[in-house]
Amino acid sequence: MISARVRFGVLGLALLTGLSAPTATAFAAPAAAVPTPTVEEQRLDGAVPQEILRRSGFDDVAPGFSRELARAHSYAQARHIVVREGSALWRRAVDRAQGRGPAGGDISRDDDRPLYWARLELTREVRTWQPGFGISDRQRSALLDQLERTSRGQTDIRHPAKGHVRRVLLTGFDPFTLDRDIRISNPSGATALALDGTVIETAQGPARIETAVFPVRWQDFTGGTSPAAGSGGGTVERTLRPYLPKVDLFTTVSQGRFGRFDIERTNGAWRGGFPDNDNVSRTETVPVADPSSQPQWTTTTLPYSAIVAARTGRFPVYDHTEVTEIPAGGTGPVVRPDGPSPGSTARAGGGGDYLSNEIAYRATLLRDRLGLHDSLPGGHVHTPVLQFGTGNTDPATGTVTDPEFVRNRLDIIDQVRSIVAVALSATDLSATARARG
Repeated sequence: MISARVRFGVLGLALLTGLSAPTATAFAAPAAAVPTPTVEEQRLDGAVPQEILRRSGFDDVAPGFSRELARAHSYAQARHIVVREGSALWRRAVDRAQGRGPAGGDISRDDDRPLYWARLELTREVRTWQPGFGISDRQRSALLDQLERTSRGQTDIRHPAKGHVRRVLLTGFDPFTLDRDIRISNPSGATALALDGTVIETAQGPARIETAVFPVRWQDFTGGTSPAAGSGGGTVERTLRPYLPKVDLFTTVSQGRFGRFDIERTNGAWRGGFPDNDNVSRTETVPVADPSSQPQWTTTTLPYSAIVAARTGRFPVYDHTEVTEIPAGGTGPVVRPDGPSPGSTARAGGGGDYLSNEIAYRATLLRDRLGLHDSLPGGHVHTPVLQFGTGNTDPATGTVTDPEFVRNRLDIIDQVRSIVAVALSATDLSATARARG
């Protein structure tokens, strides 16, 4: 997308005369291309990201990381630093969100944006780093992959192995549509930080929630090597596969519609092309392993009726069943309010045709391919859009936070917690145990 700067060596030629022997023509090798920050990383230089980092105390993350990286004398040392510092960033963000340690500034603790922008500062450091010992493209990609995974909590999922505590896995997303409003926060990412490692009480006993956050980039979900995330492709399956057989419930969470929660009934195998955080578009069938057995639709196994009927918070909660399909034998897309018809081709799930729908599709397809459809409650929850307060809606003149903005985010977090508690209470543990044999 953005061409790299290339510095050319200078060709030198010396001609000797007389009795002296001729020398070989001397060539200076071209210098290596300087890696270029991604579109996502380039937004860091704006005033808003820098203000958020400063007002949360996370402006010290990148300078400290840069000093540590400069001390590395080998790839192995660099990898150790990246894993340590990426994990520390995740734990610092979780601790701040849950009231542990210093706030670091006047940005409210529930804010997910300090983690997002600090992580991008670290990935930019690794991407543009020029160590004296040399580093291959593959090694740099591996470092970026480790940094992404550790700083997103994807390597920090620690459910109790046994006992009476039930296990929940919940995922959130980074902020997105930042070219529209760079101040944006994602309540699903904030929820992941607020709930990671917490225990909630349910009608059937305590449950521990473990969380992770995912990028808003098509390539990371696809597989292969991503310029944005190193070798981080296929990130949903790679992160969730070890844990789905061990948990009692999972839910992917993302920001959805204004003023409402939606329990998405159906997920579709289609990418609609909306640009991601690197301004990349994809319009295609969701690419997965073994496409010959790929279904057009997957469904939630969350107890949606119980969730919708419960009083979980101030926002209404809907059992959302609408999809867009090309009917069997048809040629154009049709909106169906009550779910897909037999043999139809997906054009949008209940959660749309963007990465919210895709993470739901991938997670529930993985559930089904692991043989857990009848025993594992899981699906997708869409939160309300997180809105700024009245009078603070213009990104050009508005502030990065306000009391209503904070209140809305806290209410969404609390309501997601309540939805999880209701879902667990509505789950028949004995039936789940029988289904798993």
